[in-house]
Amino acid sequence: MPGWKLSWVWPRDEVIWNILGAEATEQGNCSAFSGGVLPHCCERKPVIIDLLPGTSYNKQVANCCKGGVLSSMTQGPSKYIAAFQMHIGSESLYNPLPSMPKNFSLGIPGYTCGDPLQVPPTKSSEDNGRRTTQALATWNVTCTYSQFLALPAPTCCVSLSAFYSETIIPCPKCTCSCQGQPRAKCVRAGKLPSVLRLKPGERPKPIVQCSDHMCPIKVHWHVKQNYRLYWRVKITVMNLNYVKNYTEWNLVVLHPNLRNVTQVFSFNYKPLSVYGDINDTGMFYGIQYYNDMLLQSGEDGNVQTEMLLSKVPGKFTLREGWAFPRKISFNGEECVMPSLDDYPRLPNTGNIHAQVAPLLILSLLLLIEIVFSS
Repeated sequence: MPGWKLSWVWPRDEVIWNILGAEATEQGNCSAFSGGVLPHCCERKPVIIDLLPGTSYNKQVANCCKGGVLSSMTQGPSKYIAAFQMHIGSESLYNPLPSMPKNFSLGIPGYTCGDPLQVPPTKSSEDNGRRTTQALATWNVTCTYSQFLALPAPTCCVSLSAFYSETIIPCPKCTCSCQGQPRAKCVRAGKLPSVLRLKPGERPKPIVQCSDHMCPIKVHWHVKQNYRLYWRVKITVMNLNYVKNYTEWNLVVLHPNLRNVTQVFSFNYKPLSVYGDINDTGMFYGIQYYNDMLLQSGEDGNVQTEMLLSKVPGKFTLREGWAFPRKISFNGEECVMPSLDDYPRLPNTGNIHAQVAPLLILSLLLLIEIVFSS
């Protein structure tokens, strides 16, 4: 809340005269406005926030007014763009090109924006494609995200299991926090947290279900069945946070067999071909109005799917943990995996052979004794 907050520093004496599709505010003590001129104390450091859906049409532009929320490009082709339009005044009106602002910021922890880079002017079609207009100049500013800068600790962990092992490999202990730490608030399973009393605009602090890992999100990967030509996996995402829902969540998985996904049940799935022909990464996300919202911890605080993957001769194996994912991310945050040494393993065939060998020897001795006695 309130979502992205785009800010920059003016290089000269620029002033926003009017703005559509967003609201300009400031970091000082000046009042917010959605039109007119910014007060003098805010002229050099404007902060732009998105308008809410349903804003009056005379304040809108195309792709505006989404409450500061951007979806991923994969999930929402019409929801990953935000736009607004400004009229800018300056005493330096006779420059051939407007001066580009600097020190851009998204106002969201973890994002770092680079310097503006001038690119070929943007072209757009108008009048149903009958004519094309070109911008005077276009710059790109790229902002990169770092989970280490955004969060003091992980927020997600992964547990593993398989049909051939009775052992369930839990999330690593103290992955996100440890019980007993000053800021680690948790509630025992089956109980409800006390009533939260928040000040206006205050965000609720995470209250998670008590566990050894203390993570608000847990992903469980279960190798369910092994057929002659296919194998089956069940994925469960659990929300262990009592004070937060996840709307339009997504799960990104890295596994070498994802290029052979045959069918996914109950989730949407799209491959992410990041490295050309290498297709080992895919995104899972909820079906709209069915399970695209992951509810807070409780009876309904989970979503799950199963998928069928075809086997690739010479590559598929259940040995050495090959059937488990290499990496999982929830909502862009990488989840902590168990140690490779702890992965479920196939039963030790050496022990089976060791038990069978004495039985074979005993059977041969009995056979020899019967032959000699006869």
